[in-house]
Amino acid sequence: MLSEMLSKVAREYTFQRAKPFADNDFGNFVRHDIAIEAKKRLVFLPYDLKVKASVGSGVWAAIPWLGFFDPIVTSTATKGFYVVYLINPQTQDIYLSMNQGTTAVYQEYGESSGQKVLLRRAKDIADRVPEFASRFETDPIDLSSEASLPKGYEAGHAFGRRYAPGSKELNEFESDFEMMLAAYAELVDRGGVTPSDVMQEEAGSSDVIEVRKFVLSRRIERAPNVRSQVLKSRGITCEGCGLDPKKHLSYKGQPAQSPVDVHHARPINELALGESRRYRIPDDFLVLCPTCHRMIHKQADPSDLSELKSKINFVHSTRSNQSTWEPFK
Repeated sequence: MLSEMLSKVAREYTFQRAKPFADNDFGNFVRHDIAIEAKKRLVFLPYDLKVKASVGSGVWAAIPWLGFFDPIVTSTATKGFYVVYLINPQTQDIYLSMNQGTTAVYQEYGESSGQKVLLRRAKDIADRVPEFASRFETDPIDLSSEASLPKGYEAGHAFGRRYAPGSKELNEFESDFEMMLAAYAELVDRGGVTPSDVMQEEAGSSDVIEVRKFVLSRRIERAPNVRSQVLKSRGITCEGCGLDPKKHLSYKGQPAQSPVDVHHARPINELALGESRRYRIPDDFLVLCPTCHRMIHKQADPSDLSELKSKINFVHSTRSNQSTWEPFK
């Protein structure tokens, strides 16, 4: 069981850290065996998450961890927000935590100011999903380390659960895990740590539900793994007006860097209740030039490509024959 494996890490980590890091069997156990067990926990849950377990890179980390990352937010513990198990080797406590990437914040604000930013954002996270935060603990966590990253983990903790060695809370390990992943999915859906006024301005609306749907769609469209896969499958020609960057703009770069947008065409409100697998590649997407992308978002149905094309046809039919290329066929 995952709880037993993490408890093993908590018990043995201090001893194992005294050994050489390279090719260490214990390190491989954490990175490989624990990660595989964690992925098994996700098989029957409706979440598409990246899993990583770490004891450090090149040298032993002060705090070993097991993280779960939604790729439309982040795929690394250095930025964004994610669910993580943090282990205090001194007390052997295990913390389940809704946490944030420390490295990116430190790089922008410096260590001291960065920790204040993380503390402020941690409160914002708890406030954005209060029904989940209230079912966990919002007390600060103690990792018994003065190292830079552990102090960032402490500051970035929004809410979670502490499991002391042999505590009765370990009986709730599995249910806590599922509840935390549900909180993570809801936090992503509600905009994460993006301020409400910023989301409203971007969406051009003050309706809370519509703003959240718009922001979630944009997150999906901009996710690097989504964009690269969609463009690889659908090509880089605009499916609205027919603009071909290679033909019409002499573009010679890689598809992922081409001057076209990926549009999440499946309306968020079509998702079934509780459905968290938010997209299928390439079926739920369109490739559009920036102008067509803006236009389709103005439609009542942002998935209706035929309506977009009819508007473009009308524009071209009222113009003199100035264009040197066919808009679409």
